Amino acid sequence: MEELTALLINVSDSYFDFVSAMVHYAEKKESRRDALLDFLKSNPNCRSSDVVKFVSERPDFFEDAAYMQVS
Repeated sequence: MEELTALLINVSDSYFDFVSAMVHYAEKKESRRDALLDFLKSNPNCRSSDVVKFVSERPDFFEDAAYMQVS
């Protein structure tokens, strides 16, 4: 997780909540961490919005959603 955190901090427009959210997402599954690491290594000039877009388009993005029952 240290490598991922370092790469996220080095994103040109990185900020605390961005790093925190991406680390939280990646902690849930090894496959998430690996995919995010691969993306960051393959796109060294990406911006935080590129990373958020990548993560939000992944099929497992909504696995952690908290659904509300509507009566």
